[in-house]
Amino acid sequence: MGEVEFAGYVPGAIGRVVELHGIYYHQNWGFGQFFEAKVASELSTFLDRFDKTRDGFWTACLNGRVEGSITVDGIKAESEGAHLRWFILSSKLHGRGVGNALMEKAVNFCRKSNYCRVYLWTFAGLHAASHLYEKFGFRLVEQHEGTQWGTKVNEQKLVLNI
Repeated sequence: MGEVEFAGYVPGAIGRVVELHGIYYHQNWGFGQFFEAKVASELSTFLDRFDKTRDGFWTACLNGRVEGSITVDGIKAESEGAHLRWFILSSKLHGRGVGNALMEKAVNFCRKSNYCRVYLWTFAGLHAASHLYEKFGFRLVEQHEGTQWGTKVNEQKLVLNI
């Protein structure tokens, strides 16, 4: 099946990460244009202001194609904590330890950056991701019904104190 290679930004990464999100969340959760546009806009803005001393962006590539990603947005790390975002894997990478490897890269980056806290927003029902977050020490601190992704879900804020 090929060896997974880890990189940072590679040409086409923005479009591919948006595509992975758009397809997965549409097929599994009914998310639509609002969600995909939000991912595209926010990811593009993040990478436009990317600062390697405070931010992290990793891709997982298979046969030269981006099949996964994870991001650490450190712009508000001092006040709110580092923000873990855009964690996604295509089905081609499921069960291969790639999600674990991406989480390790992100959490290790936060430790090396001396961030005291990392947080993420997710929603109830993403069992594989929730299991991984829990394995790395993230804990649920807030939960409510919301529509920040354009569809009503049970939103959850998870925090890792480092």
